[in-house]
Amino acid sequence: MSNGNGSFLGGVLGSLIISTISIFAVSYILSGIQIDSLVTAVVVAVVMAVLNVTLKPLLILITIPLTIITFGLFLLVVNVIVLYAAAALIGGFHIEGFWWALAFSILVSLVNSILFKPGKN
Repeated sequence: MSNGNGSFLGGVLGSLIISTISIFAVSYILSGIQIDSLVTAVVVAVVMAVLNVTLKPLLILITIPLTIITFGLFLLVVNVIVLYAAAALIGGFHIEGFWWALAFSILVSLVNSILFKPGKN
């Protein structure tokens, strides 16, 4: 009798691998984002996952008025803030400026959506 924990763990590990590939590839393309090694990209993926579950919802809650006024565009700024928090926590991950962080956030999301196909079993 299986409880499905293996598939959950596999899904989390698969998402981590896809995020790592996306983060490393996009940092290679964008000169304003520097990640020192593949191991650092794994750490960035894990820290980003944790921050997206903990810090990001708090920031979204705090910035609801700005998000409403900007028709949701302020959520891009929230993504950049989370990226800067990750860069502050991780040695070997450097962001040159706001626009590089914004481009990185958008491109990583795009690559993740291409590589991760939900519903495939």
